[in-house]
Amino acid sequence: MRILLLTHTFNSLTQRIFIELSIMGHDLSVEFDINDAVTTEAVELFRPHLILAPYLRRAIPESIWRNYVTLVVHPGIVGDRGPSSIDWAILENEADWGVTVLQAEAEMDAGPIWATESFAMRDATKSSLYRNEVTEAALRAVLSAVERVAEYNSGAWKPVPLDQWTPRGRLRLAMKPEDRSIDWERDNTSTVLRKIRASDSFPGVLDTLFGKPCHLFDAHAFPANGAPGELAGRVRDGVVKLTSDGAIWIGHAKRPDFWPGIKLPTAVAFPEAASLSELAEETGDIRYEEAEGIGYLHFDFYNGAMGTNACKRLLSAYLQARSRPTRIIVLMGGADFFSNGLDLNLIEASDSPSDESMLNIEAMDDLCQAILETDSQLTISALQGNAGAGGAFLALAADEVWERSGVILNPHYKNMGNLYGSEFWTYRLPLRVGDDQATQIMQNRLPLGVEDAKRLGFIDDHFGQDIAEFAAQVRHRASALATSPDFADRLAAKRSSRATDEAAKSLAQYRSEELSHMQRNFYGFDPSYHVARHHFVQKTPHSWTPRHLARHRELGWTAPEN
Repeated sequence: MRILLLTHTFNSLTQRIFIELSIMGHDLSVEFDINDAVTTEAVELFRPHLILAPYLRRAIPESIWRNYVTLVVHPGIVGDRGPSSIDWAILENEADWGVTVLQAEAEMDAGPIWATESFAMRDATKSSLYRNEVTEAALRAVLSAVERVAEYNSGAWKPVPLDQWTPRGRLRLAMKPEDRSIDWERDNTSTVLRKIRASDSFPGVLDTLFGKPCHLFDAHAFPANGAPGELAGRVRDGVVKLTSDGAIWIGHAKRPDFWPGIKLPTAVAFPEAASLSELAEETGDIRYEEAEGIGYLHFDFYNGAMGTNACKRLLSAYLQARSRPTRIIVLMGGADFFSNGLDLNLIEASDSPSDESMLNIEAMDDLCQAILETDSQLTISALQGNAGAGGAFLALAADEVWERSGVILNPHYKNMGNLYGSEFWTYRLPLRVGDDQATQIMQNRLPLGVEDAKRLGFIDDHFGQDIAEFAAQVRHRASALATSPDFADRLAAKRSSRATDEAAKSLAQYRSEELSHMQRNFYGFDPSYHVARHHFVQKTPHSWTPRHLARHRELGWTAPEN
């Protein structure tokens, strides 16, 4: 079946649906919903049997939904309507929520129901819920709906009109800034966290810091007490602000008068934070634990971005872990992301983006090289969450790569202005998948699901549907590996293989060659990387759909007659 994915952008949900429908053998193409004329042209070119809209911000033209089966994925329970569905669910402390696939009609989110799935709510940000629970529920609902298309076309099945349901969902207008506003004198920590979590990653909570307006993001409860609304101190690059019954740590902020449009670590957005007293913290974005001769290194950076300082701190933590008398080191990443490589926001906001880009990639390479040179332990990358660009190749620095089922990889750089990339990908990727597949992965610029990643050899295995199940299985498998009779032989084989590879071509040479390309990206005459980065961090709306996604716009494309 030819399916056109009509979407505002190729986000994580759209990527997951794209991957799963491709596995099922459907013929897919993607069009960004820029305006009615562009959307209409895409439909005329592709002539789809089904139009699926996983993520939209505007209504679909009537000329399309009247003539094509057009299904919309709405991140809300049956009857819920409006653009702030998950925001309201978090703010109103819903115990459970859902996803509904409905047919497009004149009134948005009010068409007949094709499928619906529910999930338990979790204390998490909107973006975290969207990447995990919403995505899994949406995938189940979409697959159910796709299975019903043939019966619908033959008249054997009809979707259920909304007025025949008795839903608890209702029409709710877009959440306004005042709905998210924090009353620091009265709101307790739980309420403050819900408001900020409901606003992550957009639009943030409008508030003030150091007497200046800003939007707040990335908040966690913090053990402190004092006068509500006051700043209690600083922890790393975040500040601690007091609530009516405790405090929260605010990790990121966005100011309209300081690099407008860019979310930055709070202490970067507000240099005044340096005057605050530094507070001790029990846990941070980097955490290490040991059990049964295995070291587990957790690193949970906001949105998976790893700036220069983050890379240096993680390298220090890794070297400490490597010095321990363990058999295995497991790189756990974070719950939402393993890593997405360079921190493009910090690079954009630096005095010299070229210099900061170089410093950042050098720091990433230092970390990767330390992992590659480890000969005292076996290393495992255990990806609980998605990984992209340099973060995907950071994972390949380990001896074994395990993924949670449902994780998406974007192991390529070219979308960022034809960036060449480093992190020793020219060494590790061909070694795992072969030269031809390595070239295809880097050129195709498509997301990689777990099935294809394992088939190609990019990863060794995938398992566990949710984070808790995955973490438990990681511990079980790592323990079995550490106590296996052939562990010493495997470690010896690793040392021998690394020595052979080093003799053939040193890590220093791989690194030098990659960085020479990166230097041209950062300092050369072609500004593509800097332009692409600027548009990425500023969230510039798309003006066209990349041709590797919009197959119907490829030269010579002709839709089949059927």
